[in-house]
Amino acid sequence: MTNSIPEIRDADMLFVIGSNTSEAHPIIAMEMKRAVRRGAKLVVADPRAIWLTKIADHHLQLKPGTDVALLTAMAHVIIGEDLVDREFVTKHTENFEAVRDAVRDATPEWAESITGVPADDIRAVARLYATTKKAGIYYTLGITEHTHGTDNVYCLANLVLMTGHLGVRSAGMNPLRGQNNVQGANDAGASPVFYPGYQRVSDPAARARFEAAWGAPLSPDEGMNLNVMMKAMGQGKIRGLYVMGEDILLSEPNTSKMEEGLNKVEFVVVQDILPTETMRFADVVLPAACFVEKDGVFTNSDRRVQRVRKAVEPPGEAKADWEILCDLARAVGYPMPHYTAPREVYAEMAALSDKFAGITHERIGAMGLQWPCPTPDHPGTVTLHEDGPLKGKATFMPAFYRPSEELPDDAYPLVLSTGRTLYHYNAATQTLRAKGALAKQPENFVEMHRYDARKRGLHDGQRVRVASRRGEIEAVVAVSPRMRPGCVWMPLHFPDQLTNRLTNDAGDVVTSTAEYKVCAVEVRAG
Repeated sequence: MTNSIPEIRDADMLFVIGSNTSEAHPIIAMEMKRAVRRGAKLVVADPRAIWLTKIADHHLQLKPGTDVALLTAMAHVIIGEDLVDREFVTKHTENFEAVRDAVRDATPEWAESITGVPADDIRAVARLYATTKKAGIYYTLGITEHTHGTDNVYCLANLVLMTGHLGVRSAGMNPLRGQNNVQGANDAGASPVFYPGYQRVSDPAARARFEAAWGAPLSPDEGMNLNVMMKAMGQGKIRGLYVMGEDILLSEPNTSKMEEGLNKVEFVVVQDILPTETMRFADVVLPAACFVEKDGVFTNSDRRVQRVRKAVEPPGEAKADWEILCDLARAVGYPMPHYTAPREVYAEMAALSDKFAGITHERIGAMGLQWPCPTPDHPGTVTLHEDGPLKGKATFMPAFYRPSEELPDDAYPLVLSTGRTLYHYNAATQTLRAKGALAKQPENFVEMHRYDARKRGLHDGQRVRVASRRGEIEAVVAVSPRMRPGCVWMPLHFPDQLTNRLTNDAGDVVTSTAEYKVCAVEVRAG
């Protein structure tokens, strides 16, 4: 995230795409509402009419999976009408000509034929974005959970660069993280390609630095990402699996295939705070402490490192995650240092990562510190790239529209997208145990347009079967004007009616992130 959450309130234009912000990120949505009350323009690009569309100046209700067509058409307008910030492009970027050539034929009329968004609306939004100085882009899984998710992100970055919205307060490019410490986990090296601080495992200098610090030889090979691991399990290529703080059986796509894979794994360890669906396959369960039972730091979407302080002792045999991992390392023969507190673990990471070198538990304070923070007297970085791109020059990346992996046909004529709701959190391991949340939303539902419901003889509240090429589940119909005809939407939270039995595990060519947002289904009376 190039900018900061408090900057949102001062924005003059907000472009929200692929993010149901008011339900998935309600605190950030409050800042967006504050900006709109102050007079900011709001554009929402989403197949559903989410809450933010009530206050939006423009709702681009595109067909699922057509983001690249929409965004390249916006770039076509900006370039064709000479709205490019040429000074910024010349001084701070490279490869602009490749994008200019790539969008030459991506007219708004062409995009309208693919996305369903009127060409005049595409032009109006492109002009508004390009001519507003403090214009920020905000996106999340609705952009990345596609087989062309990386192309979606490239297209957004191209818009930011060609309009000079990088390094500008209340502007920039702002991915909103899906959980409360996803950023921190990545910062700390929970990745198959990075050591802590985003240092590549394939970089000999980085590898030598960590080998010296850890006293062990390290592999130069990149590991498997999650979607690749899931496929490897099904092929019998993974013998042991360690699952920590993640209910993969509920959150990963194509659940039936996932169950087959888990049954082929010889040894499964699950480390978590509460029973999960994945725990049914565990050979060993390691009870972990929750956030109020341990000290440490969380890092949020805008790179803000914040303290977590223990309020109560962990129950029973539960321990903080770092203690469990240290005990395990020693048990298998690695001489893990005997840290006395999480601050010592963080200090080691900071000493090996320039981005965090100036951050300590003692410095963080009430408001936290945002990285990069390279020295002990550095105040932290509120807005990235204010003095130009950190890497020297930012690179334009051309992208071309291609359809999603799985499209509707006569047997499965509807397009399913999935997501989260306000009342349940991610895999709902905690919220399904909360009486208030459960009372508000006790079971799975499929949201569909009244045209599609009437065509199938279905009515609001009726129990139905939702089927895809991978499986079938039961749900309740929620007839809603928020949906596009031909599209349905379901939450992912309910283990007894598991939406991810339906979803497609085809992955993005770069990240392998699965295409949760587009798969073909049919809805029938139960």
